[in-house]
Amino acid sequence: MAGGKGNKPVNANKSNAAANPSKGRKKETGLGLTNTKDGNFGEWYSEVVTNGEMVEYYNISGCYILRPWAMSIWEIMQTYFDAEIKKMKIKTCYFPLFVSNNVLQKEKDHIEGFAPEVAWVTRSGESELEIPIAIRPTGETVINPTPFIRSREFLWQEGHTAFATKEEADTEVFEILELYKRLYEEYLAVPVVKGKKSEMEKFAGGLYTTSVEAFIPNSGRGVQGATSHCLGQNFAKMFEIKFEDEKGEKAMVWQNSWAYSTRTIGVMVMVHGDDKGLVLPPKVAGVQVIVIHLPYSDADVDALVNASLETVKALCDVGIRAEADLRENYKPGWKYAHWEMKGVPLRIEIGPRDIAKNQVCVARRDNGEKIDIPMADLVDKVKDLLDDVQQNMFEVAKQKRDACVQVIKTWDEFIVALAQKKLILAPWCDEEVYTHKDNISEVEKDVKTKTKGETGAAKTLCSPFEQPELPEGTLCFASGKPAKKWTYWGRSY
Repeated sequence: MAGGKGNKPVNANKSNAAANPSKGRKKETGLGLTNTKDGNFGEWYSEVVTNGEMVEYYNISGCYILRPWAMSIWEIMQTYFDAEIKKMKIKTCYFPLFVSNNVLQKEKDHIEGFAPEVAWVTRSGESELEIPIAIRPTGETVINPTPFIRSREFLWQEGHTAFATKEEADTEVFEILELYKRLYEEYLAVPVVKGKKSEMEKFAGGLYTTSVEAFIPNSGRGVQGATSHCLGQNFAKMFEIKFEDEKGEKAMVWQNSWAYSTRTIGVMVMVHGDDKGLVLPPKVAGVQVIVIHLPYSDADVDALVNASLETVKALCDVGIRAEADLRENYKPGWKYAHWEMKGVPLRIEIGPRDIAKNQVCVARRDNGEKIDIPMADLVDKVKDLLDDVQQNMFEVAKQKRDACVQVIKTWDEFIVALAQKKLILAPWCDEEVYTHKDNISEVEKDVKTKTKGETGAAKTLCSPFEQPELPEGTLCFASGKPAKKWTYWGRSY
């Protein structure tokens, strides 16, 4: 290469290694990712959830094995949410896996848009069933299955409640929605928007649907994080669910339905993960602190192991989820990469010098910072660091999300923002609510039709409950009619 003397190729390689640090790590340890979050988001995500030991692929498309690393996160979320709904006097029950065709047909006959995706059981052993039975539907159509985000089956919490009045039902809808917001923001460190779904996007047959909406900056897609529906009295009339009021008269109940699922885990991975793997918020991490000893050739290994175990015990005694990696067949560098891939919030390193100085070295997964901590201050400092990591992860995620929000006023601005993968906030006429039945969803359907492409059509995500000021005379970006509200639009999972 003229004039280069080999310098340019060398510099280029250094630049590439800096741009994708996981490639250098993979060469050293065999643990790095082959795709980057910015380079190929879909492949990066698949690598992270498998290499991070969250899932294993199954031999049925759209089905996945959830490994202990994922299940521990789900159990922590369950513990939080179960305690909160029990304060509301909500009881647990279990519904059978199977549902009859009569029940499905009854809902289909009464609810426009009800089209469950079901699997049918037609045989029992060698015998044909006289009446086929369905696997209870989820409503998910499995196209391009994605672990946690879209699958044939998933774990979820689902609530069904009944009330004497609409006012009571309304109150619970928003109480549950706030719990979902807390689950995302306080536990998963993911910012969400609370809002109301459009008539076109609400639960089929329900009176109205509220949701918490997340956004994935790298893919430019929204995610319906959890929903809280007021079903009204439609299902009560359908299945004749009545109660006796204070006057001794029979009346139809007002019903709610609300749910979140293991989709929450996928959202967390997409928002926080990086080119080293998972990055777990401390509140949901099954292991919050991993302790790794550094057995140099001249080190007292027994002393290092004992110091590691004592450190773990001190942390576990105050409720911190800590473990020590004492495996002798792996070097410290491999262990660093392994636990970074799994997203453990804090790593404690203990070497001979640390023992001599009666200290430990702590490395943060979220930003890579390292700090030496005296053993006397260990517990308090680690508690503070875990709190700081949790808060920092939320703030960083919120900054990235907010940077993607684009306020637009016209159709041309909408198309540009959509191409830039923005979370679009637009003035909307909300014609679905006020026009004649023949024209229901006309404006939103038109937007979907005009934006349909290989990456999917744009749609309403939600109309936020916290509405920005809408100046008088503002027109709908899509129809040109007077706008009634601000609504988030975009492509979604």
